[in-house]
Amino acid sequence: MSVEHASMRIIDGYARGDTDIAADEMWALEAHLEACGVCRDRLSAAVTTEAPAVAALVGTVWSGLEPRLAATATMPRRRRRSAWLSRWMTPTMVPWLAMVVGVTLLALLLDLLDTGWGEVSLVLLLAPILPVLGVAASWSRGLDPAYELTASAPRAGLYLVLRRTASVLAVVVPALLVAGWVTGVTAAQWLLPSLAFTSTTLALGGVVGVTRAAVALAAVWAAAVLAPTLVTSRTAYALQTGSLPVWGLVLALGSAVVIARRGAYSVLGVHR
Repeated sequence: MSVEHASMRIIDGYARGDTDIAADEMWALEAHLEACGVCRDRLSAAVTTEAPAVAALVGTVWSGLEPRLAATATMPRRRRRSAWLSRWMTPTMVPWLAMVVGVTLLALLLDLLDTGWGEVSLVLLLAPILPVLGVAASWSRGLDPAYELTASAPRAGLYLVLRRTASVLAVVVPALLVAGWVTGVTAAQWLLPSLAFTSTTLALGGVVGVTRAAVALAAVWAAAVLAPTLVTSRTAYALQTGSLPVWGLVLALGSAVVIARRGAYSVLGVHR
């Protein structure tokens, strides 16, 4: 792929239906074709020369569809807005995000009521794993009835993964910031661990599925940090400022794995 347009080698191979095209090259080409009219014209010409049978079939189908499409009403504006929104989240994400915000408010309320856990803040304890729940919901096969269409769409790979993750963080992080400000918990104590957990979830999700990765990491956090902290009434080292360099390293490693395995997010296994 060049900086501006796709190479003719990839376009010709794509037109012929070659199976030796790398998954990331195919994903990049399909994503590029959405926005580049020049490359779409080049692909159309390549189909005519490289796959004449396909070109003939497309011409036959188009001749039958064109009269019907001319009589089809324009999509209402509200539906266009819904299509735009679906690029960022699924309808099933809304109740899950509401639940995550609700858990944040409950933790804030328990902190304000001084439930007797000493120096421990529930907001601080839960903040690192709350965004992970929303990310898992955005990529759960059981919660997204259109997961097969999502995974097979041209821009379904890392592009869509990052969009949905950003939509989760855009809702959860402000709620946690407000809760932390009210309880006196500094953002530095939980924001970096939260981002590190999110990147690690996506990194592991490319191997075992995002939902499974989220559940596994949440269980590890509950066993290694949450339960011992509640028992001892002392803030674990993982949530102290001295551990921030470690969380920064985890965030960097998780992000590197996500980028290196970006082709894995265009397959259905990510929705497990």
